[in-house]
Amino acid sequence: MSAPRLEISGAGFAGLTAAAAFAQRGWQVRVHERAPSLRTAGAGIFVFENGLKVLRAIGAYEQAVAGAHWAPARETRDAAGRVLARMRSGSGARVVTVVRQQLLEAVADAARRAGASIVMDSEVCAADVHGRLRLASGDCLQADLVIAADGVHSRIRDGLGLVRSRRLLGDGAIRVLLPRRNDAVDGSDVVVEHWSGKRRVLYVPCGRDWLYLALTTLSSDTRGHALPLDLASWSASFPHLRPLLERIGTQGRWDAFETIRLRAWSAGRVAVVGDAAHAQAPNLGQGGGCAMMNALGLA
Repeated sequence: MSAPRLEISGAGFAGLTAAAAFAQRGWQVRVHERAPSLRTAGAGIFVFENGLKVLRAIGAYEQAVAGAHWAPARETRDAAGRVLARMRSGSGARVVTVVRQQLLEAVADAARRAGASIVMDSEVCAADVHGRLRLASGDCLQADLVIAADGVHSRIRDGLGLVRSRRLLGDGAIRVLLPRRNDAVDGSDVVVEHWSGKRRVLYVPCGRDWLYLALTTLSSDTRGHALPLDLASWSASFPHLRPLLERIGTQGRWDAFETIRLRAWSAGRVAVVGDAAHAQAPNLGQGGGCAMMNALGLA
């Protein structure tokens, strides 16, 4: 008897974790990614204990956390830089911060080692409850299981009418990754959330070489989410951070936050995972962790 076949739409954290986990269990696995190369939106990412356990389970742990940052503490500060709260990291609640691309490539390598195939420039248009996957090329592929891991704007999910609600949350973030200089401006190893009114600047070291910044504000704050960054406006909110904000220049991307809830996470031979199933605001830092956990759980 031949091994069961799995076709996956989307080479993000959910799709690649599913690819590794199913391939390790003897499935024939193929991942379809419409982009010409592996890439991930955003800049840095928090990986908590649940995500770390998934990485170990699929054999991606060592590569994923190599050179990553283990923050000694997390702080909340006001617009003048004064500490309002401080929480020390504990051994029972590990959290690592890492560049998203490093994490993605580690999971992809684990999938390939397990025997999964990752096909670039392969755009998925739809799938039906019988496990038929239709590509933009016109090809139609038959699978025992199709996984829709194609993100917030999932074509497969929408084609199957699985959405119960999609709700914009009224805020979003400009995210950017900067090389660290380890000077007076970015020398701290503590994760810090700076508050000024409705605006926040999240400062996240991602190892020795990289610094992740997330500038969060309301969607109605037109100067706050303007790109290139409105340096004068943000510096007025956070005067002590101006030397750091100046380094952003023309970099960064704005993403509005939303939540997605489905009527069901599957239909026939199609399962939905990751942001396609449960997109959430990144405030808890669990979008990637939940996506990887559910992909492993499905396998």
